[in-house]
Amino acid sequence: MAKSRGRWKGGARCAVCLTFDVDGESLWIARDPALAARPIHMSMGAYGPKVGVPRILALLKQHHVPATFFVPAVIAQLYPDEQRRIVAEGHEIGIHGWIHERNSALPAEAERDLQKRAANTLERIAGVRPVGIRTPSWDVSQHTLAISREMGLLYDSSLMADDEPYEVLEDGQPTGMVELPVEWIRDDAIYFNMDRFSALRPYTPPASVLDIFKAEFDGAYAERGLFLLTMHPHIIGHRSRVALLARLIEHIRGHTGVWFATHAEVARYVKPGGDATSAAAPR
Repeated sequence: MAKSRGRWKGGARCAVCLTFDVDGESLWIARDPALAARPIHMSMGAYGPKVGVPRILALLKQHHVPATFFVPAVIAQLYPDEQRRIVAEGHEIGIHGWIHERNSALPAEAERDLQKRAANTLERIAGVRPVGIRTPSWDVSQHTLAISREMGLLYDSSLMADDEPYEVLEDGQPTGMVELPVEWIRDDAIYFNMDRFSALRPYTPPASVLDIFKAEFDGAYAERGLFLLTMHPHIIGHRSRVALLARLIEHIRGHTGVWFATHAEVARYVKPGGDATSAAAPR
């Protein structure tokens, strides 16, 4: 699979993917089921779908930016209206596990069952069949790729072997499946996570995180590459942090030749036989 650096849709210089992992309460339940009995953790999780997602959607609408939302199936069931709104406003929904489970800790059949059930649940609720996956916690087992291929998924977004889209190999052989790589540097959680019962505290002010994200975009723009950012509504959705995202979008909008796209759009574009000759204008 040829990289698309410098050959983005409509002649764009840089592709930008803004993504949101809507973990909700599932993040804590999967980590320790006993946390489901703690109101503090459940309220932290609920903030994402209830407050963060609407705030993010309003910002994206203001700037006419499409995005991809990865949603655990249990959270989609708890907040179905939010999933329908995401799709209705032109965004993509992708698979993010059943309840933010650790794939590497599961038997193959259990992982297969949960991933397929998650896809079916998202389709039933949102009305659109997901074409991509971001594994919970970016945890990929030795069976995940085979399961995703069985399901006919277009792309994965859980690995880190490049800055640009690449084709995933299995046993050294091409699979035709697109990887849209992530990185901890381009993830809001590592800068802003908080746990009152441990030493985990936010250690980077929003202004410094904005500088890091801007530098990552500037580098992608200079290299004519992909800028992919991972965020979480229960983190970036807070007032001081969604303001960071607003300033980042304004910074990106200040550059010509930027294509804002969903994961599915980028994956279809770079996949062999994809629409590499589209004349559509960058968004």
